[in-house]
Amino acid sequence: MANTTSAKKMTRKIVKRTAVNKARRSRMRTFIRKVEEAIASGDASAAQAALKAAEPVIVRAAQKGIVHKNAASRKVSRLAHRVKAVAAPAS
Repeated sequence: MANTTSAKKMTRKIVKRTAVNKARRSRMRTFIRKVEEAIASGDASAAQAALKAAEPVIVRAAQKGIVHKNAASRKVSRLAHRVKAVAAPAS
């Protein structure tokens, strides 16, 4: 339990920051799930649109420290690879 005034303030700040981070992480996961659902449905144009919307959200999460920069890059890369695989047989 925090005893000093500064420690009490820090616990309040941590609670606020945790809520913000949780919302950002949830938003990122939602966008990733939309891409994965579009891939599963086999709709190439929907998958590409979902990826185009998800990529900046994932990169922004990395910039804000929600996920590591390399992890974000890996997620985008793997999603792009899967979207490309869906689009290739259709064309």
